[in-house]
Amino acid sequence: MLACLTASAQRYEKVPFGDFEHWVVRYITESQIIGGQEKTLYVIGPDDTIWSNAPYSYKNTIWSSSNAFAKVMGVVKTSTNVTPDKGPNGKCAKLATQFASCKVVGMVNIKVLAAGSIYWGKMLEPITGVSDPYAFMDWGIPFDKRPKALVLNYKATIPNTGKLVKGTTFRTTEFDGYDPAEILFILQNRWEDEKGNIHAKRVGTAVYHIEKSSNGWVKDSKLPIIYGDARKSKDYQPYMDLISGEKTMYALNKKGKKKVIQEEAWAEANCPVTHAIMMITSGSQGAFVGALGNVLWVDEIRLEY
Repeated sequence: MLACLTASAQRYEKVPFGDFEHWVVRYITESQIIGGQEKTLYVIGPDDTIWSNAPYSYKNTIWSSSNAFAKVMGVVKTSTNVTPDKGPNGKCAKLATQFASCKVVGMVNIKVLAAGSIYWGKMLEPITGVSDPYAFMDWGIPFDKRPKALVLNYKATIPNTGKLVKGTTFRTTEFDGYDPAEILFILQNRWEDEKGNIHAKRVGTAVYHIEKSSNGWVKDSKLPIIYGDARKSKDYQPYMDLISGEKTMYALNKKGKKKVIQEEAWAEANCPVTHAIMMITSGSQGAFVGALGNVLWVDEIRLEY
């Protein structure tokens, strides 16, 4: 009887477009100087097809991704490492770690490594440089609920060769290391000061590393959310810590100005939630560093209450 009561008390809420059945297809024509080809970018959102070299507004979806529409020194270039793919029941999202390159003799020579990532928020298009890629992302959405767990289906290919690649604008290097895929869902209490700076306390934490390839699809994988100071939990790992350093995140303040999210402290467990950040990525090493060959498929994202 207790088991029945527990089951009936649980409910699941689907995340908008978290079944990945609907995508915006964008056709963008790259600059003639690099071939002038028409390339395809994908956005997780209501079905639509757009032929335009214009920024996407993201007003109809909570999702953005590492797919990039860039305009560097006047050269239009795209990069796609998040695509729709066939899942067990319909479509899913495929996230892959791979190179993006752009070479014009005498002007630009860009070759960067990027993990395939999807996240709640907006890409601030067009991207105009690669010195700080996180600065072109508006991280998180308004959110005031208190779910118990994040639940999803996933499939992973994590070769674990022991080698990482660092690909930046000017050179590529290889060194020892490993790069697990990452699923991150954090809840924050945010506020702005009189200068428009964004401050935050961490209210809830759910971060999971996928360190090896899966044997097919892992169904109903559950990430419990730790409320309050996650460091006090037996399940705490260093990668669950407050956002800082190379993984600094940005958001637009009330006046539309881009500001660093200053995540300053752990909140009390009963602190109100104002915003949520979700990110799912094929690599967890940060910008320009990763393991080539990492691929992560995700589907059926929902929240348990």
